[in-house]
Amino acid sequence: MYSEYIEILRSRLKPYRFEHSLNVADSAADLAEKYGADKDRAYLAGLLHDICKNDTEENQLQMFDEFGIILDSVQKSQPKLWHAISGAAYIKNVLNICDDEIISAIRYHTTAKADMTLLEKILYIADYISADRDYNGVDEMREAAYISIEKAMEVALQFTITDLSERFKPIHKDTLEAYNQICLIRKD
Repeated sequence: MYSEYIEILRSRLKPYRFEHSLNVADSAADLAEKYGADKDRAYLAGLLHDICKNDTEENQLQMFDEFGIILDSVQKSQPKLWHAISGAAYIKNVLNICDDEIISAIRYHTTAKADMTLLEKILYIADYISADRDYNGVDEMREAAYISIEKAMEVALQFTITDLSERFKPIHKDTLEAYNQICLIRKD
């Protein structure tokens, strides 16, 4: 079922990014099993989440133009966000994947957003905790991921906002809206 996509990834990604994609797929399937989501859909989303990560900025801009995608000011200033947007467009328009939730999970795996579905949260967290990750705080993130998906989202969003603000980088409104929603739900 996945062999065709694996070969496409192998041809599009650098070896490290290819291995990362396999690791995220495994983490997503594990989280899906823990939280009662569809393991196959989670695995596929994890597998394809970085399909455009190694594309050049020029290629991604061409894709945005071709598919009528207009970037907002923060997205324009942060090319690291582009692969999620172009990846969602690529899997929909080139690979002809019609599963809107998988497309959305890939689209928001870098910024998150308010009102995320379980699959969207699973992919967002799987990308943080995959076996190849070794950033400072990854152990806390992995622990949170297996306590509750909501706790993991809280830790991940706090990490992202802190990291971006410490480096004086703009924070996308989708990230802030996801964080605010969690704060309002917790109210402690």
